[in-house]
Amino acid sequence: MHKQIKFNHSDNKEFIKVLRTRVNEYFTKNNKTKHANTAMVLRTLFCLTLWIGSYLLLMLGDFSVGMNFAIWGMMGFSMVWATINIGHDAIHGAYSNKKWVNSLLSHTFNLNGASAYMWSRMHNVAHHTYTNVHGFDEDIESVPILRLSPETNRKSYHRYQHIYSFLLYGMATFSWVFIKDYVKFFKNDVANPGGDYKHPKKEYFYLFFYKAIYYTLYIALPIIMLDQAWWITLLGFFTMHYIAGLYLAIVFMLAHIVEHTHFPMPDNQGSIENSWAVHQLYTTANFASRSLLVGFLTGGLNTQVEHHLFSSICSIHYRHISPIVEQTAKEFNVPYINYDHFSTAVQSHIRFLKTIGSKDEYNPKPAF
Repeated sequence: MHKQIKFNHSDNKEFIKVLRTRVNEYFTKNNKTKHANTAMVLRTLFCLTLWIGSYLLLMLGDFSVGMNFAIWGMMGFSMVWATINIGHDAIHGAYSNKKWVNSLLSHTFNLNGASAYMWSRMHNVAHHTYTNVHGFDEDIESVPILRLSPETNRKSYHRYQHIYSFLLYGMATFSWVFIKDYVKFFKNDVANPGGDYKHPKKEYFYLFFYKAIYYTLYIALPIIMLDQAWWITLLGFFTMHYIAGLYLAIVFMLAHIVEHTHFPMPDNQGSIENSWAVHQLYTTANFASRSLLVGFLTGGLNTQVEHHLFSSICSIHYRHISPIVEQTAKEFNVPYINYDHFSTAVQSHIRFLKTIGSKDEYNPKPAF
């Protein structure tokens, strides 16, 4: 496999120029900031209140075991909402034009057990650059029991993955908190084709420092303070993470692992057929992009096409610029994949898992 791949910059190069001009004109004509607006600030306050409040409620409420489990469940949801509505934008530098604000808010990742630094390497760099490219995109990295890419060798048990995959999705955040961040940090192969990237020295400290804070806040202190058996507390912790993992996995799967998205691979010279922008349109999908509720529940990631093309723009604006992106894509005869409903996208994901689990070769449905 090539250590480094390159995109075809001559492919439909006018598309992204025209699109950027039109999107910039939208913000200029409407006198809007590309960063967080009042609605985003209110959303942030709500998410922070629910996230911190549910934790304090658990620790100080002196409730029954059953009520504590309900609170652990709410903590799972609030963990997701805090990270995807706040931290995700902040790590992309999209929340504010002030670096310190983005840095501060990115700690919603660190304080939820996932390294903001490693997320920026795995997601911002690897995933956003090489979307759906096997061996480069961390989000479709091979998991032995799941086949998410046509380039992954198919095993006999993969034919059942459309049945058991959702059970495994709930383990996603456990991986980040206890395994993946450490492995990827020290293996140092994420977005590092030359093998010579050196982590900033401070990140060695931050990795262990924030992990220790998280383990203390969410494991040690609840075991000490809650008036219940330690294993019941650990079961509550598991419940929180399972809900969060399932939630996050589904959101990201529906954006890239569906029937109409493609999985391009570089040629013998390490070149991808399309330009970077057009590549994003072949490998990324929207779902329920007009829904305010789904937009909130997914942190704007239901408008994933807009996010991939304009990750430096705050997610609160994606649903407003999506008609511009869709219209421009049609004019330049490039795909714009958009499932009208959440349920439609879920069904497409399940069909994808079933198809790729039962056949060695995979041909995506024509992008629309």
